Parts: sequence; structure tokens; C-alpha cells
Amino acid sequence: DPSGCDRFVARSLTGLDVSASTPHWMQQRLRLAGMRPISLAVDVTNYVMLELGQPLHAYDRDRLSGPIVVRRAHPGESLRTLDDVVRQLDDDDLLIVDDSGPIGIAGVMGGATTEIHAGSTDIVIESAHFDPSTIAQGARRHKLPSEASRRFARGVDTALQEPAAERAAQLLAELGGATVEPGRTVVGPPVPGASIAFHAQLASGLIGIGFDDAQVRRYLEKVGCRVAAETDEWVVQAPSWRPDLTMPADLVEEVARQHGYDHIPSELPSAPGGAGLTASQRARRRVGNVLAGAGFVEVLSYPFWAPTVADDLGLPEDDARRRAVALANPLSEEEPLLRTSLLPGLLATARRNVARGADDLALFEVGMVYRPDAQHHDPPRPVVTRRPNESELSDIAALLPRQPRRAAAVLAGERERSGWWGKGRAASWGDAVDAAHLVAEACGVQLQVKADEHAPWHPGRCAALFVDGVLVGHAGELHPQVIATFGVPERTCAMELELDGILPTQEAITPAPQFSTFPVAKEDVALVVGVDVPARDVADALQRGGGALVESVRLFDIYSGEQVGEGLRSLAFALRLRAADHTLTPDEIAAAREAALAEAARATGAQLRS
Repeated sequence: DPSGCDRFVARSLTGLDVSASTPHWMQQRLRLAGMRPISLAVDVTNYVMLELGQPLHAYDRDRLSGPIVVRRAHPGESLRTLDDVVRQLDDDDLLIVDDSGPIGIAGVMGGATTEIHAGSTDIVIESAHFDPSTIAQGARRHKLPSEASRRFARGVDTALQEPAAERAAQLLAELGGATVEPGRTVVGPPVPGASIAFHAQLASGLIGIGFDDAQVRRYLEKVGCRVAAETDEWVVQAPSWRPDLTMPADLVEEVARQHGYDHIPSELPSAPGGAGLTASQRARRRVGNVLAGAGFVEVLSYPFWAPTVADDLGLPEDDARRRAVALANPLSEEEPLLRTSLLPGLLATARRNVARGADDLALFEVGMVYRPDAQHHDPPRPVVTRRPNESELSDIAALLPRQPRRAAAVLAGERERSGWWGKGRAASWGDAVDAAHLVAEACGVQLQVKADEHAPWHPGRCAALFVDGVLVGHAGELHPQVIATFGVPERTCAMELELDGILPTQEAITPAPQFSTFPVAKEDVALVVGVDVPARDVADALQRGGGALVESVRLFDIYSGEQVGEGLRSLAFALRLRAADHTLTPDEIAAAREAALAEAARATGAQLRS
């Protein structure tokens, strides 16, 4: 099989003294190399392998029948190897066979039928060159790593076979009294190293140092290359012991190594002129910066899911997040799906940190999720004789799942730490909503918040997040069952926001804010509304009603009890009124206040608390 074995050398010896033992010095060398002395014939082949780098194999000549042949395995063949295991052979296995059948897996392990034993006197030494990939695949297939297979898999000098066989024969003759039979079997000539077309100035261009031709030639000849430099283009013949030299870049690397890496200056290349980051890229960086500035720690989790994650999140059966892309060759069989949400990875990270004693957590991640559509498409199969056309490329791209970029955060424990200054404050659903507002502001948009019910959040503590009427995410406290399933602290809160819909496509120029130098008027109002009315809706109504004079509206107190009645609550807001060009008069303040209250009453049914 020339593709698997391009060179085969054999030497025969007779009359080996069966009582001859391996000398102590050779046994010691083998032990120091991690090999166990066995018998003189076997130990000599192992010693020559260590000495020259060429693996050898010895056969008991009396156990051979017919000529030795190198071929691929036939269907159904098997072999009992030297470790006394019967191995079923694969069609791709390269075998050493005689008339009796397989006697060894080439370059990996010999067979038990031709094994050297205590009474062996006539020996055949095999010294061959095998295809590296064939030997590597065979060793992995049979789980038989050996000193020989490791060397063959990494490449063996194609000129070593005859010298190695002669050296082994010489040692057996000297140490065991064997007679070396005249003549030898040699099949296939030595395979020369690669012939590489090379320009000497390529080394100067890639390394960045000016080399003259004589210097480059000296470095290449120093590693064993033969250089024919009749024209500007050299022909470099790599030595047989350097199978790694196959292209001009390999020769340049040898020049750099011979010259000395410490003599090559380190200089950063000049960056080409360009437009810099896009508006979207800058916004993504701002998102990470503002969350980190708010005390969150960024994490990166694997984008893979276990099939049970959807149930752990409590997703409804018809939820689109249950539809996940399955990987054909996953890193772990336990997580074969691509994620459709960032939250499970964050919750797993939170659980790991809590288990290690970190009870107060604020984590965030920015990454992609994978959302396939509900339809099944048969993949197109373009021909391989030409490049796919634009229509075929579009069909292939259409098979890819939608990959929106999202930002998510998880909070647990204390948001404000306890200390000598007093008791801290536990993280709440409001902190998760605030984190979403920070992300939106970094992207240059404003969120509208409405109460919602959406797994995996608590049905009574979940907020839907909108931008211009389009749903972009959710925030709030997680459902207790989800918290228990993932093993995170009670009252853990989270938010997840889709960035693709809110990231700017072009940089907006925001005018500098205008500050009024005139005094502010402070008005506090307490409004009674139904418990199902969001405070944000009331604040927005007060802002609209007061018009341009309302500088800010801030909720500072919430009360529910007998004084406001069942099903109601009192919301206290601090209004700050200011004009840009004059001091407000009492009439203007009163008018703005009444207009704000009127709009709140109209939009939300709010009544001024008496």
C-alpha cells in the first residue's frame, strides 16, 4: 500500500543466543526513558528507536509464513495484538500480513502470533516509513498509544530506515552472537524533503529586518537545507528529517529562529486610517460601562442549554423560547441546545458564586441568543464545482436562526450593604427595572414600563419594557419556583432587554442641556389611585399636564391602608417647577400644578388626597 507505507526495509538474523540478556547499561537507558526491558531482541529495537528516532519491530522468523505484505484490512478481519487482546479491524487500518493473515497493526502494535519469545533464535527486523495520519487514526481508533505510533504520527525521517535496521542488526550481532544474513529487503526509495520556491527578500519583508542573501542562505543551510540560487527565485530542498518545512513561510521562520528572536525588535504596526467604531459599537460599550459603573460585574457564560432549562424557567408549552437550535456535535451531551435567553447562564453563575460564599450579587451579560422560526426548511445543496450564486447564498443564510443581541442582569442579596452606618437594603424588582433604564439611556432611548405576567418572573412583580410601543424586554422579581430550581437566593431579581431594537444606527448629536439660573418652585402632591395603576403612568401624566414648566417629577412615598380605602394607594410626588427666562409667579405655579393634577385625573383617575 504505497499511500500508507512508502518505504519498507527488512534485515534477517540467525543464530541469536537465547541465553543472552540485555546489558545493564541498555536496560538502564530504557528504564530512564520510561520503557520496561523485555528481551534482548525487543530491547535493541526500542534502544535504536530512542537513539535514532526510527521505530522498529522484530518478528520471530520461524513463526512467519510466506512473504510480508503491507495492505489495508479486509472486512471482518481481526488480530490478537501483543497485549493479548483480540481487536476487530477497520477497513482503514494499515496492516502487516503474511500468508497466515494479519501479524501486526502497522506502526501501532505487533501481533501475538509472530511475537519474539524466550526461544527465538532467527529474527526479522522491520524498519518502515508509514503515513503519519494513517498511524495516528489507527492508534486512536484502537486506543493503543505507543512510543512507535507517537513518533510515526509526528513524522519520521524517510532516510532513517536502512541505517536503523543496520544499527539494530549490528547490536544483536555484538550482544547476542547473531549472524546477519547478507542482503536486505528495501522497498521504495528515500522520500526527499519538500522542494520550495523561495525569494530571499521574503525573510526581510516578513521579519522586518534587512537580511542579505548570503545571511539567509547560511541560516537555511545551517538547518540542513540545500539551496540552489541561480536566479532571484531560489529552489530550497528541505532535509528529509524536516517534514514540517513545506512552504516559504516555514523557511522564513527558520531564518528568524537562527537569527534569534531576541534580536528582532518589537514594534507595533501603525493602524490604518478609518472611521473608528460604529454608533452601534459605541453604544454597546456604553451599555457595559454604565452597568459596571452601577456596581454590576460582567460575566460570559457558554451559549448552550440543557433540554430541561425551559421547564426550569417555567415557560409555557407554546412559548417561542422553547424552540431552540440543536447542535449536531455539541461540546457536552448534557447541553446540546443553543440558548434562547441569557438568564439561565447568569443564574448558574449566581448559584456558583453563592455556593462559594458570595451572597450579594449584581451580574450582567451582553451576548447573543438564537431564535429559530417555527418553519422547517430543507437546506439547499449547491454544487461543488463552482461558487454558490447569490440566490443560493441567500437561501443558506435564511436557514440561520435569528441572533438578536441582548443585555441581561441578575441581582441577589443586598443592593446597599449593611455596615456600621446601619442596615442595608435588599435588591428588589425596582433595581432590575432601574438597570433596564440605564441600558436604555446608554442607547439614547426612553423606556415605558407596564405591569405584565411573563415567565420566569413573578406574576405580580414583573414589568414589561417598551420603546415607542414596541416590547423590548422584561424586568422584575423571579418566580419563587424558578428561584428554588436554580438554587439562587430568595427574592432574586432579573432583567433582560433586547438591544438590536434600541441600538442607534448612527451617532445622534445631543445638544448640551440648558440650565436655568432662576429659582425653582417646589410642590408636593399626594394622589390616590387604584393599586393596579402604575406609578410611572401617574408621573408621566403629571409631567405632561404641567408642560414645559415641570422640570422633574419624583415619587418619594407610597402608602396603602385604612385612610385611603381598600384597593387604593397613595402616591406622593415631588414636583419641581422652573422657567428658563424668569422667576415663576404664584399664579403660574398654581396654574401649572392644577394642570398637572387635571391630566393625572384624566389619564389615571388620580384624586388629590385630602
